[in-house]
Amino acid sequence: MSLRGMFLIASAAVIWLLAATANLAQADDYRTVENAGPQEVVDAMATKAARGLANTATGWVEFPKQIYITAKDDGVAKGLFVGPLKGLGMTLVRTASGLLEAVTFFIPYPGFYDPYFDPAYVWQKE
Repeated sequence: MSLRGMFLIASAAVIWLLAATANLAQADDYRTVENAGPQEVVDAMATKAARGLANTATGWVEFPKQIYITAKDDGVAKGLFVGPLKGLGMTLVRTASGLLEAVTFFIPYPGFYDPYFDPAYVWQKE
């Protein structure tokens, strides 16, 4: 057998193995309402509802957090002038997404009751 033929066979085997293991990993990692147990669905709904209420109540913490992060990363002057703008924007986004999660806690969107953005809570690191 030629070197080219051996290379083609080895390449095909590697591609087939990668495709087979990717399907197995994807089947294990991807959760849906259909393949989850009732307790998992209820737990995920409760987590989404609690996260929504927490983000609605603590969204205002984004304002001082963004000022601090901007001042630490980009300097005090930028923190004083740009930080409040970022803080105001993130306060609105965090509070609105929290309200949306609290109202739609029973809908498995996005993903399997995943948070709308990261970090899921204001007190977590970005």
